[in-house]
Amino acid sequence: MFRKIFLLSIFIILTYGFWVSPDFKEIAAGVAIFLFGMISLEEGFKAFTGGALEKVLKVSTNSQWKSVGFGFITTTVMQSSSLVSVISISFLSAGLLDLAAGIGIIFGANIGTTTGAWLVAGLGLKVKISAYAMPMLVFGVILLMQKNKHVKGFGYILAGLGFLFLGISYMKEGFEAFKGSIDLARFAMDGLLGLFFFAFIGILATVVMQSSHATLVLIITALAVGQITYENALALAIGANVGTTVTAVIAALSANVEGKRLAGAHFIFNVVTGGIAIAFLNQFLLAVDWTSNILGIAPEDYTLKLAVFHTLFNVTGVLVMWPFIGKMVTFLETRLPKVTIATEDTLHLNDTALDFPETAVVAIRNETLHMYGISVEFLCDGISLPYDEICESDDLHKLVKKYRTVTYLDIDEYYETKIKGLSSAIIQFISQAAFTWEVEQSQNIHWLRSASQNIIEAVKDMKHLRKNMSTCMLSTNGSLRDHYDLLRIQIAHIIKVLAEMGNTIEKTDSSEVLLICDTLKVEIKAADTQFNYEVISSLHHKNITAKMASSLMNDNHYTTNIVNNLISMATTIYAVYDIDKLGIERELALNTDEIESLITP
Repeated sequence: MFRKIFLLSIFIILTYGFWVSPDFKEIAAGVAIFLFGMISLEEGFKAFTGGALEKVLKVSTNSQWKSVGFGFITTTVMQSSSLVSVISISFLSAGLLDLAAGIGIIFGANIGTTTGAWLVAGLGLKVKISAYAMPMLVFGVILLMQKNKHVKGFGYILAGLGFLFLGISYMKEGFEAFKGSIDLARFAMDGLLGLFFFAFIGILATVVMQSSHATLVLIITALAVGQITYENALALAIGANVGTTVTAVIAALSANVEGKRLAGAHFIFNVVTGGIAIAFLNQFLLAVDWTSNILGIAPEDYTLKLAVFHTLFNVTGVLVMWPFIGKMVTFLETRLPKVTIATEDTLHLNDTALDFPETAVVAIRNETLHMYGISVEFLCDGISLPYDEICESDDLHKLVKKYRTVTYLDIDEYYETKIKGLSSAIIQFISQAAFTWEVEQSQNIHWLRSASQNIIEAVKDMKHLRKNMSTCMLSTNGSLRDHYDLLRIQIAHIIKVLAEMGNTIEKTDSSEVLLICDTLKVEIKAADTQFNYEVISSLHHKNITAKMASSLMNDNHYTTNIVNNLISMATTIYAVYDIDKLGIERELALNTDEIESLITP
């Protein structure tokens, strides 16, 4: 409701402005064109996030200085601290970044966003940049018509730059014409009241435009033609810096708790930095004059001096907050703790993860692991063995003899309320991941979809297996009981191996995972043949009846299906951890015919 009222208010204000002054139309059009250029730039850079940006991020955030450097460079190149913030929140939510690294990126992004002010003040207002805008728009639109994703992405970037330049030109000309009819400088305010008032206007403008960069360009162009005073422009710049946190907060609304923590860090940093700039404004003015003198900036060149001020107070903010990163992480983790969510709810799927291919892959993988964690509890209950003791046991034969009590389990309710819901959520999430098959992560998503289906199939087979197992494991017929114990051991063995695999996955190469899985497949096939042979032997010696033998063979089939589905799931879930080598190694994995040949004499 608030958004609708807010949007309606903006429309009313703009309509009134258009009616009152034709020059206001030019300024508003300049802002709109500039913002459209920002959107085009972001869209263009997103075309190159199918793997390259993610890989750079992984190796560029393993220390605080690297994180700050990454934030600075990416914001300088993309000219959008908002996009960098959204990327950081998305990667943090997916578990590809830790909070400290994310905070470092935000610090760097705040310094990087100051380069926009330098470009506009130093170049945009000194040259007729609209002359460069037209060729960029023409070539950009031509590239946009191409099918290749990267060529189209470059077209978006060119068109975006063209719109940025055109927007700056319109704003500058609009303010120059506007001054002839209304001189906004008459409304300048001095002192502390003016400082807070214009800082608030800067916050409001950035909230409306969702871009501190656009607000700064508007401030610089207004300052260049004398529509606002230098002191009021400084206050507006401070407000724009604080207002940019709104974009990060909005992006974090659909993120998990990690994303919300990073948005909180962004808010704390920008508010503290803004507070420092206001509290020590006089000292900053002296520092700006001193720095400008060294750089050869004329005393009357207030646009460049504004760029110097914007850089100085952001760098100061980073230096002041740097020693407190650890404490900030602790504070945010305490204030925004991880909520214990019911097992039937998703833990890792959120809209933020859909922004980039790799974060979507990681989110689906983690949710599939979550689904497996819940399902393995069900499988362990199905064979009446505790999961913890399976993982710790050195002798599964002793363990199955120890546990003869059938675990009560409402199979249908468990499946409907816990497992099926997660599976549906994963499928729904995958359907929202609008990535073309040119993106390598799309193939990984396809495999992960299969992995969740493997888990579902294993659970369904356990439903069938449990019908006989829950009674036969308590049978007075020792031979029948022993046969079912072998089936329980087989399932427990695979669960144990997969648990060990999951605990050491970060140190295990995907080739080792595939080798382990292939070895298990061979073992399972041999066990299947041996089990059926022993059932026939027991029947021959009249230790079991023909009906018992038939049930055992059917239940052995269910058991084989369960363990094979678990192995197939592990092949994808754990081998996908090493994406770069996955394609080649999958080709080396054994197929059904090769497994048959290994166990056939």
